Amino acid sequence: MGFFVNMAKNYTIARTEDGTIQITYTIPFTEIQKAKENAAVELGKDMEIPGFRKGMAPLPKLLEIPAQTLIEKALNGILPKLFGDTIDEEKLKPIAYPKFELLKADENEDWQIGATTAEMPEIDLGDYKAAIKGATTKIWKPGDDKKETVQSHEQKEQEVIKTLLSSVKVKVPKILLDEEVNSRLSKLLEQIDKLGLTLDSYLASIGKKIEEIRSEYEKQAVSALSLDFILVKISALEGIKVTDEEISEAINVSSNSDPELAKRLENPEQKRLIESILIKRNTLNKLISFV
Repeated sequence: MGFFVNMAKNYTIARTEDGTIQITYTIPFTEIQKAKENAAVELGKDMEIPGFRKGMAPLPKLLEIPAQTLIEKALNGILPKLFGDTIDEEKLKPIAYPKFELLKADENEDWQIGATTAEMPEIDLGDYKAAIKGATTKIWKPGDDKKETVQSHEQKEQEVIKTLLSSVKVKVPKILLDEEVNSRLSKLLEQIDKLGLTLDSYLASIGKKIEEIRSEYEKQAVSALSLDFILVKISALEGIKVTDEEISEAINVSSNSDPELAKRLENPEQKRLIESILIKRNTLNKLISFV
């Protein structure tokens, strides 16, 4: 684990081999108090407090707002800028939204807040082209003596994916792994609810424990995230890009003549996601061409 202290900025940074970054901020209590006062004023604009007109209650009265509400609002005003400044200062390249945790919050003492995020893990691709060619020599081609079944594009793709995952080892950042597993579990719970079942009854019907499902999801998530990282690295090496026309075509196909959906997909964040998906798809197609 790497460790770095920036005394001027009052934070420390710890890194792990999987790309996880743990930032610990020390914030003077005077700054916390100021942020709480600002938060109280903001919250007070929409509050009706007995004896005062809406939005006109004095600060001492506003500071009687429940502590948890006040703290959350105050930190929401501090942390995004604090984290953004750290990214610029340390030239970080996070690939995950930070997860904040209040570590120390004693009255009249400096507070400590943790922020966990991750960067792209280091990946040694090795000779991935040779690995793919070597693993796919069993695929029959016209002119071969062996009468084997010609594999479809999808079968070749699965063979390439299997080869990449077995030949290239990736240490997936824990924060991303946890997010992916929790997302899959949330979707499962939604599906169970739509079926009108309880979690216990569903588990009984499939004969599994929740720990087994989580373990299965974790293995699936490791494979999915590892493949993503590998394809991103290869796409950069191979210089694979997509054009604006390809992105627009993908939006048209995905929206299926639905103007509202097309409008949502035109959102810059959605377009970046579509671009990322297309690049990975083109990268896979390029790897299949090595077969």
